[in-house]
Amino acid sequence: MDNSILRLPAEQLFEEELNALIKAETDPVPEGWRMSPRSVKTYICGGKVGNVEITPKYIGHERLVEIAIATLVTDRALLLIGEPGTAKSWLSEHLTAAINGNSSRVIQGTAGTTEEQIRYSWNYAMLIANGPSQEAMLKSPVFTAMEEGAIARVEEISRCASEVQDTLISLLSEKRISVPELSLEVPAKKGFSIIATANTRDKGVNDMSAALKRRFNIVVLPSPETLEEEMHIVKTRVEQLSGSLDLNAALPKDAVIEKICTIFRELRAGETLDKKQKVKTPAGVLSTAEAISLLCNSMALAGSFGSGEITDDDIAAGLQGAVVKEDKDSVAWNEYLENIMKKRGSNWSGLYKACRELNE
Repeated sequence: MDNSILRLPAEQLFEEELNALIKAETDPVPEGWRMSPRSVKTYICGGKVGNVEITPKYIGHERLVEIAIATLVTDRALLLIGEPGTAKSWLSEHLTAAINGNSSRVIQGTAGTTEEQIRYSWNYAMLIANGPSQEAMLKSPVFTAMEEGAIARVEEISRCASEVQDTLISLLSEKRISVPELSLEVPAKKGFSIIATANTRDKGVNDMSAALKRRFNIVVLPSPETLEEEMHIVKTRVEQLSGSLDLNAALPKDAVIEKICTIFRELRAGETLDKKQKVKTPAGVLSTAEAISLLCNSMALAGSFGSGEITDDDIAAGLQGAVVKEDKDSVAWNEYLENIMKKRGSNWSGLYKACRELNE
């Protein structure tokens, strides 16, 4: 494993676990897959194979993971929907890593994504010199996945224009891609599928047509149900990320994680955890992923400019940026500080004072 690479793909980062699962396989393996659906679930949800501990990649409803995996066994595509930070892309990457051993066939949906990026484009220098040929063709990740009988990923599909989204309708219906310039049709091999993700906050940006939605099995990934579950997710991911980054700081203590998750959950829900007091909600999502990022940034501050132990000042700096993204968010944050955090006693007083100083 090359430690100089900032972010390794899942199939390299967890290569030992994947190899252990493949080696120990006893169940039937679908065509085009490297392991059985049961082993894919073990890889995603965690377990043990021989002496190898399989770390959980997705912490949440295991039944949702089973539905997602079962969908990919059929000829249906999979659409993962949820709030920002609910691990849609994370789950998509790890599913393809386990099933195919290659999670890099990705199309990132944006307003600038074109139909050619979904299907194929051309090397125009070769096209002008020699005319259309397979050598001049630049195949998309979806095209390559169809040829190889593998899974392609389309991230943030609702960010793509409607006409670009609709390119997928014929591909998912006919399971073949046409190249009129070469009078060629490429059929999809068994094992081909698409995992798409969509952000519920982008609903209405480019709504998916009913025709396209019918080509997908839809799995909605919820936010963590309890404080304890969210703390477990945050703690696990911070430990994993800190191992690959030179943060030079100690891992955050449980009490620190609990404070961050409590603040995020209360501002997200618009009420305190005991449901006794309403709070204003900021414009941002304050997702679990943002809590993870906040703690990693706090570790970087502590390691680079502090003692290596996360302090209230380090946390306050991250909270300010996470919560206050628009001018009106300052009002909601100030009210939360004065009406909620200030009244929570000595355990919260240090963080309150640090946040208060940044707000002045």
